[in-house]
Amino acid sequence: MTLPAAAISLFFSSAPAFADLKICNRMSYVVEAAIGIDDKAATATRGWFRIDPATCRVVVQGTLTADRILLHARALGVYGASPIPQNGHDLLCVAQENFVIAAARQCRSGQTQAAFTQVTPTQADDGNLVAYLAEDSEYDDEQARLAGIQRLLVIAGYDIGAIDGVDGPKTQGALAAFLKSRGLSSDAVSSPGFFKTLVDAAQTSTSGLTWCNDTPHKVMAAIATDDGKSVTSRGWYRIDPKTCLHPDLSGQPKQIFSFAEAVDSDNRAIRLKDKPLNWGGGKQLCTRETKFETNEQTDCGAHGFMATGFGVVDMSSGGKTLRFALP
Repeated sequence: MTLPAAAISLFFSSAPAFADLKICNRMSYVVEAAIGIDDKAATATRGWFRIDPATCRVVVQGTLTADRILLHARALGVYGASPIPQNGHDLLCVAQENFVIAAARQCRSGQTQAAFTQVTPTQADDGNLVAYLAEDSEYDDEQARLAGIQRLLVIAGYDIGAIDGVDGPKTQGALAAFLKSRGLSSDAVSSPGFFKTLVDAAQTSTSGLTWCNDTPHKVMAAIATDDGKSVTSRGWYRIDPKTCLHPDLSGQPKQIFSFAEAVDSDNRAIRLKDKPLNWGGGKQLCTRETKFETNEQTDCGAHGFMATGFGVVDMSSGGKTLRFALP
């Protein structure tokens, strides 16, 4: 289950592996990348390499001898479910924290499988090899950086309008308000650590809606907003155990609704005493098992959806934290 919108594109052409290998991020998400190296009969993996929007990261230095190079990327947990589809056919071992795994086809304790995609990087003008991560929006570096800033400002509770990589009065107003709240000068926007500042703010924001998972299970959540004209529901957002998440809420909706359910490793609903472990309410809105976004809320079944009971979220105080706990 993934957020809608973003897709991953890997642009490569054949090139000899004789220089540093870099991964460049033209997505509006801060990502963590892992690489796999197939060399004769052995396959090794290493990660995670954190890469901000519009920046590059060297993942292998010097001459690289490999039959194949493979890549896996994930967005930071602050965004919810990863917006990067994982369509690779090679299932290799990774770990939750930084790792180097010499034999990556046989996972050991503490390791899990992830889908890796074979890539052939291009040779850049500086002689290095490079692979680009990109969205369907096909941002250039400047647009990716601005869209990345916009996306984190929204999660932190600021209204920037659309996340589109285009500058405008709303984006500038939200950015100025954010800088003032943190006691930062305008120069901070172009500093190397600005995305870390934004991520920290998004993770600790007390404005907007916050979901906190107090259970030992993974929780998948959906949100719906009523702008006075129509109700739009979308999901799913992954909330790992003992973590919190701020779903993106652009604009100023008149009403907000929430639904969440605990699931196992196969994304099957967890049941306690023969009842599903979920948190919702009596407002019937449309969802489906895979990622979705829809403003069609009548006759869900006829449109390929199912009716799900959402709860109303009281946002009268400007912020609300919903905690999901075992009964």
